[in-house]
Amino acid sequence: MQQITTVPGTADQTPITEQAATNGGYYSYGDNDPYLDGEPSFDIRAIIATVRANLVIISVIVAATLVLAVIVTMLQTPRYTAETTLQINDQSAQVFGKQDDTMQDPVVAATDTERFLQTQVEILKSRALSERVAQKLRLVGNAKFYDAMGVRQPPANLTRAELEDMTIRMIESARDVDLPRNTRLATVSFVSTQPELAAKIANSFASEFIQTNLQRRFDSSAYAREFISGQLAEARAKLERSERELNAYAREAGLIRDRDASDGGSRQGGKVGSSVTTTSLLEINSAANQAQATRIAAEGRWRLISVGNALNSPDVLANPAISQLLAERARQMAELEKQRANHLEDYPAVQQLKAQVGVIDAQIQNVARSIRASVKQQYDAAVEAEKSLKQQVAELKGSSLAEQDQLVQYRLLEREADTNRTVYEGLLQRFKELNAAAGISASNISIIDTAVPPIRPSSPNLFRNLLLALIVGFGTAAGFIYLRTLLDDSVRVPEDVEGKLQMPLLGVIPYAQDLDIAVAMEDPKSAISEGYNSLRSALLYSTPKGLPKTMLVTSSQPSEGKSTTSLAIARGIAKLGQSVVLLDGDLRRPALHRAIPMLNAENSVGVTSILTAQSSVEDALRSTDIEHLKVITSGPIPPSPTELLSSNRMHQLIEELSAQFDLVMLDSPPILGLADAPLMAALVDGVVIVIQSDRSRRGSLKASLRRLRNMRTNVLGGVLTKFDPNDASNRYSEYYGYNYYQYSNSAAN
Repeated sequence: MQQITTVPGTADQTPITEQAATNGGYYSYGDNDPYLDGEPSFDIRAIIATVRANLVIISVIVAATLVLAVIVTMLQTPRYTAETTLQINDQSAQVFGKQDDTMQDPVVAATDTERFLQTQVEILKSRALSERVAQKLRLVGNAKFYDAMGVRQPPANLTRAELEDMTIRMIESARDVDLPRNTRLATVSFVSTQPELAAKIANSFASEFIQTNLQRRFDSSAYAREFISGQLAEARAKLERSERELNAYAREAGLIRDRDASDGGSRQGGKVGSSVTTTSLLEINSAANQAQATRIAAEGRWRLISVGNALNSPDVLANPAISQLLAERARQMAELEKQRANHLEDYPAVQQLKAQVGVIDAQIQNVARSIRASVKQQYDAAVEAEKSLKQQVAELKGSSLAEQDQLVQYRLLEREADTNRTVYEGLLQRFKELNAAAGISASNISIIDTAVPPIRPSSPNLFRNLLLALIVGFGTAAGFIYLRTLLDDSVRVPEDVEGKLQMPLLGVIPYAQDLDIAVAMEDPKSAISEGYNSLRSALLYSTPKGLPKTMLVTSSQPSEGKSTTSLAIARGIAKLGQSVVLLDGDLRRPALHRAIPMLNAENSVGVTSILTAQSSVEDALRSTDIEHLKVITSGPIPPSPTELLSSNRMHQLIEELSAQFDLVMLDSPPILGLADAPLMAALVDGVVIVIQSDRSRRGSLKASLRRLRNMRTNVLGGVLTKFDPNDASNRYSEYYGYNYYQYSNSAAN
């Protein structure tokens, strides 16, 4: 069977199933969330309320964008737009009439006309056409062009390719092509700070587009070339046949001619290329002469080193090893003479130095002999090389003389091949000339309006900039407000308790402003009294069994109204005729003894006295102005409240009071930073969390709920306190009924 909970401040009733009530204190509705049923996905009232709450920010952002648009408009350099108009036809007439009939453009189908025109527009936008314009007007690296485009001069370290790419991209960004539908007139526009340059570049695009179109037509068309092609093929065959006969005779006769590669083997000045035999003869003869000179030089060196002392030879003296040995011998001789001056010949140091000098002399002689042997080998090798080369020269002379008789027929065949080659090259040149002239035809592109230097600038446009700034301003303001709302984690309105915390809302207590809370609670028609009455009604049906037997009131932070709320709940339940006892479980900063005037702020006996066995429960119970409401204050503040609250005596105290009263209410300290509230929450049947409007944050509340969940407590729901429905940021809230009695009283007066 379902129990019904009245959501405070509204006429709606939200069913709470037994499973939801016992699911760790949290509601789990799945896809049938009653809080979401009937809610529109696009709520215009929420948007209007958000706009009203952030009207100042929106005004500032929009005004700033408008001012910025005006400043930017005033700072912008005037730019001029020059336009040229082209007519693009499907076909073009030929200049030479019937002789060019084979080059007529194919008729474009009516269904392909639009595609053809769009193709021409894309050609106008192509990078290749921009490159042709840049080359024609010499814009790459042109300082005047960069000044006219309103950009800085390119740095000097740019390469030619980078400079060209930057210039082309600059041209493409300033050029625009427009082709309206159902027309063949394309408009090419160019924007620049100089009107003359803008008109010049726009006209260049038109002229280069026509030239490109003609060039492309020439490259893609086929021309009649039967006659000249036949002659060219015949000449090619003759040339090939004569070249084959020449090569066959040379192969048969064994002639290998070294033809001049610069003219393809043709004759120059009556001379033909020499044969390989002649070329080899010249090269080997030159090598023989060089070998003879080398032999003579080697012979001279050998004669010089073989006669007399080898140490007098330049080859020996130039050797680095000889130089080092001679230097070492001189040093040893100097040391020997020094020792002889002081000692006799049989002195050990003198004998040692004499032995070292002898060793060095032997080394010098060995090196000298090696050098002499090397010179002899070089001389012998030079003699053999000279003899071999002279023999080869003699053999090649005979071969060259025998080859002269065979060259007569070779030259005849060579002249025939050269003649055929000349005829073929002439025909080929003529064929190319005909190709160049065959594609001349009238262009299918014509210029309708030539671009002229504009008189008035096309930008900046103040009206357009203001309109754009207005759109950007509203968009920026909307984005800012959206992010601000998205990142706002404060719990401000009752809907935030359910939406941000996923926790049932038990009641909403309005902001008292300048009113006394105690006085407002005594007035049954006050908004505060009505809020606590709604909270009481919700608690009566908060569990499947009705009102919990034991209940704890806490909050995540101090001074959020938990003591006032616990007292108001206890008073409301007691007025229904049920016996209630209210315990001040805040043993650190107790406030209950000051909140009840009848207690006269006296706090000598209380919870701590009972837990420390200094007094009994009957001694600590205090009466109030409500018949069925008893109060137990905190008593003296102990040095370690956590140890007292976690003792078995605290559990026994709650059980003892539960046996005597219908409801045991505990006012606890805040959850965060202290272990008192979670410990007491584990001892009761239900926990009510007090949340102050526009102060509590979702992060701290989530942390508090996690701590309570770790203690396996039953969180009944949350109470939003100090809620001000008149605040601009809270105007969208559904909880607007708190001024009902005030409105009625004002109307009655």
